[in-house]
Amino acid sequence: NRQVTFSKRRTGLIKKAHEISVLCDAEVAVIVFSTKGKLYEYSSDSSIMNILERYERHSSEERNPLVANVESQESWGIEYKKLKSKFELLQKTKRHYIGEDLDPLSARELQHLEHQLDYALKHIRTRKTQLMQESISKLRKQEKSLHEQNGALQKMITNQIHEQKEEAVRCLSSPSGDQENAQAAAFLFNGLKPSVDIGSSHKVRAEGGESPAQRLSAKDNRSMPPWMLRFVTQ
Repeated sequence: NRQVTFSKRRTGLIKKAHEISVLCDAEVAVIVFSTKGKLYEYSSDSSIMNILERYERHSSEERNPLVANVESQESWGIEYKKLKSKFELLQKTKRHYIGEDLDPLSARELQHLEHQLDYALKHIRTRKTQLMQESISKLRKQEKSLHEQNGALQKMITNQIHEQKEEAVRCLSSPSGDQENAQAAAFLFNGLKPSVDIGSSHKVRAEGGESPAQRLSAKDNRSMPPWMLRFVTQ
């Protein structure tokens, strides 16, 4: 009965160990001796000895914590020395790059430093040129956009002036317009071309002829009411 129970439980134990190693990604080792001294083992690693060695190291550290602490301090001390040396080297190189502490350097070392500085300066100038080109390209795009906006505004103003001229002509030529429309038409007409209207009127009057407003009044005096003629002839 014990042998049957041992066989069943051993198989179940190894199965559970395998499931833990696969599902949990754990390192598992099982060692079982039967009552007759037969060895049964399972290892998630290729060799059970690797897991046993790790177990021994862990057990040794737990039994001798001072030894483990000393080893850890020694490891940190070595790492500190490495980092300190690296930091000092970087500080020394930095001083060389800005032209300090150059006396201990040999001619070959100075030449090497010169090559490094020339290489760095070349990259700096290349980057500077790239930034300037990007800035010029951006300014050109802004100039193009402003030029397009200016053209659109000029077109809009021209259209508005043209519409106002047409409206003024319609108001002046309308025989049934009231006094208010005639005043608005005269204001628009005189406001659009003040220099042309005033100059031509004065010139014709000085020569003894009729002005365009007088000719318009003489032509349309029958179709336009008297109160409108007063605004046209002014």
